[in-house]
Amino acid sequence: MTSKVGYNIDLEKRLQGSVPKKGHTQAHPTLLSSTSSSDDPRDVLQGEDRAWFSHWKPFLAGLLLSLVVVQQFPRSEQPVICSPNASSVCPAASPIAPSVHADLLKQLEISYATEGFKINSFALLGGAVKIPTEMFDDMKVPGQDPRWDVFNQLHGYIDSHFIQVYRELRKTTINTYGLVYHWQGSNPDLKPLLLTAHQDVVPVEPLTVDTWLYPPFSGTWDGKWIWGRGSCDDKPGLIGSLTAIEKLLEKGFKPQRTIVLAFGIDEERGGIVGGTGIRDYLLSAYGPNAFALLIDEGGTLEAHSDGVIATPAVAEKGHFDLRMSISTPGGHSSVPPEHTSIGILAALIAELEANPFTPHLYRNEPYFTALQCQALVDPEMDDELRDLIGKARYSDKALADLEERLFRNPLSRALAGTTQATDIVHGGVKTNALPENAFAIVNHRIAGHSSVSTVKTHIAAVLLPIVKKFNLSLDAFGESLNGELSQKTSGHLKLSDAWGTALEPAPVTPWLKNPAYDLLAGTILNVVKTSARWNNPDIPVIVAPGTMTGNTGITGI
Repeated sequence: MTSKVGYNIDLEKRLQGSVPKKGHTQAHPTLLSSTSSSDDPRDVLQGEDRAWFSHWKPFLAGLLLSLVVVQQFPRSEQPVICSPNASSVCPAASPIAPSVHADLLKQLEISYATEGFKINSFALLGGAVKIPTEMFDDMKVPGQDPRWDVFNQLHGYIDSHFIQVYRELRKTTINTYGLVYHWQGSNPDLKPLLLTAHQDVVPVEPLTVDTWLYPPFSGTWDGKWIWGRGSCDDKPGLIGSLTAIEKLLEKGFKPQRTIVLAFGIDEERGGIVGGTGIRDYLLSAYGPNAFALLIDEGGTLEAHSDGVIATPAVAEKGHFDLRMSISTPGGHSSVPPEHTSIGILAALIAELEANPFTPHLYRNEPYFTALQCQALVDPEMDDELRDLIGKARYSDKALADLEERLFRNPLSRALAGTTQATDIVHGGVKTNALPENAFAIVNHRIAGHSSVSTVKTHIAAVLLPIVKKFNLSLDAFGESLNGELSQKTSGHLKLSDAWGTALEPAPVTPWLKNPAYDLLAGTILNVVKTSARWNNPDIPVIVAPGTMTGNTGITGI
């Protein structure tokens, strides 16, 4: 693709200025979490599993309408600076609004402001949330695992609630459940736009169901929030895109530029079936470098008292799931060795956690640019930090001081470096039997300046002293690193890619003098300035490049 800019449209809900963030597990965090907080006690319960919105659908419609009707991308020879006193480190495109179809957008905005439309929107998303399209790491391909069957229910729901989309757009199914919709434009000389989302959600731990304020697949609207798994990630992207297209079709709108919608089915496990299948189909049907712009989930829209900061993600971290498998002799637990396989595994996990990856700020990365932009408009930022961010542009000492201050915050560390989290541990089958096998899976999100091979090298180096301490043989990603071990070892450690889904950090979409980025940024600027939340064309709005800490649904595109 020629350009990839991620932007999670459902995060328009943050325009309301009262969305809680403390304890929030949304995968696309704010730049500096210390600048906002919430006293909402529900916020520590289910994290991302509720969505609150009354303006995100109009925002999406305005964005789609602008993207659809603009025939040529804006020229970016002279980037507009966010502030008269700002450095060119924080550029942004000029606001872009539809001209030919300005009246149509006004009609849609009036429609979206009605109570009936809002109630219907809540019901549409809630209905989709009720369908438990859970994605498990161990699912076989469609047709060989009954857990896929629930996706049929979601497809029926989409077909019955988005009648115009069903009638007017050409639908192709990929690997049974992946969906690609084609909306033909009138001008074949314009490259299509590609809008993506994913249908699947993270599974719910059965033992936690009773702790939910509302059942995890209730889709309950409590007057402010839509509750349930997938209410943020990513069914608002799915339902929001379809709603915007449906309303445009109802108005008889005909795009000049072809629009393609692609909805994955297994984003939550890396897109093994859905992402790769959709990728291959799009390359076959449209060819390489066929799309003018790809918009996926990823990014934030933050409301502050004196301005708005939007950070569409132009970068995406890599992904690597480490599997550490320990094998030791079995036996009866009444005559145990000094350390069982589970005990050794615990030591390995502790060693990894004691030696995390060191985060760094790099001046050429999106996060650094986003910090510069935030310093321009965020009135909640203290002057000392604002000054330090500015000086870091040219002073290495200031850059180091900024790292020291920012990295006290886990969120800032996560945005600036590679992260690791031990998420799965398994071992033992009986209380009186020594565990012969134990394993753990450690999830890594790889910083843009790093790589899968760098992560593997770090892991092997960190664990080697523990391997020697317990006299283990070692297979580190296919390489034997036994070194100075005695002839008789007490066990074997194998390090491997848990699911075979390792993914390098995505290439960064240029945000300077890039017509594709300027189109998205300019549209965001205009929609925010004209939204019902402010209706103030003079409100300061900054669009800065962001980084997605997760991985998007159409993996491999």
